[in-house]
Amino acid sequence: MEQLSIEFLGTGTSQGVPVIACSCSVCTSADPRDKRLRTSALVRVDSATLLIDAGPDMRQQMLRAKVTELDAVLLTHEHMDHVAGIDELRSFNFRMQRPIDIYANPATNVAVRRMFHYAFATEHRYPGVPELVLHDLDGSAVEVAGVPILPVEVLHHRMAVLGFRFGPLAYITDAKTIAPEELDKIRGVEVLVLNVLRKKEHISHFNLAEAMQVVEAIAPRRAYFTHISHLLGSHEEVSAELPSGVELAFDGLKVELLSNRSTAHS
Repeated sequence: MEQLSIEFLGTGTSQGVPVIACSCSVCTSADPRDKRLRTSALVRVDSATLLIDAGPDMRQQMLRAKVTELDAVLLTHEHMDHVAGIDELRSFNFRMQRPIDIYANPATNVAVRRMFHYAFATEHRYPGVPELVLHDLDGSAVEVAGVPILPVEVLHHRMAVLGFRFGPLAYITDAKTIAPEELDKIRGVEVLVLNVLRKKEHISHFNLAEAMQVVEAIAPRRAYFTHISHLLGSHEEVSAELPSGVELAFDGLKVELLSNRSTAHS
């Protein structure tokens, strides 16, 4: 692994920011960092391009990031803000003339087959539907498009959700609890990406204090928070409260990891 980068395609919660019909100070902010599409990320490892989650804003995200080829998709879980854009993958089918590989836990793949049943029809298949190949992840290390990946299982209330470790980078979203043995999987990372919904406690997401506890336990060189709701506060206000080395991610942020060094730019 010589080159590794992550681009935050979306950093918002299931409603995005601004929220429809909301007139709060965050939703009406003029700061572009407060405009958040649904959470998704693009990880590039050497020549491979991997998409984490394909939510309802996927088309807009792919166009903005100018993505022309995709090696595989990693799904964290089955909630619609993470899978609703799967039909858009057919554009990559047309361009690359091959199916798209999707990696997820078995429950998520069952849900994908149900939601996008027309893509898996064996008879009377409608022309132009997405061509998808589903692969089950069981928590063991796996190689995807030549990239070693270690799945990390977290709980989103009672739902099992997968995070992913790519060498010195770990990406975890929609977590409320992480078992000690799963937390051990991400020790030693240089960059940690973690969900933070708001400051007040929530039944299925880390709040700011809980996420900071994970950051302190792992002690990465840099930590970035994602899956952010308008209830957390504005990017500027919350950033001023965070310690050195901990930042709110924002849509379009790119973090490059090269030779044990990390740099960020928008």
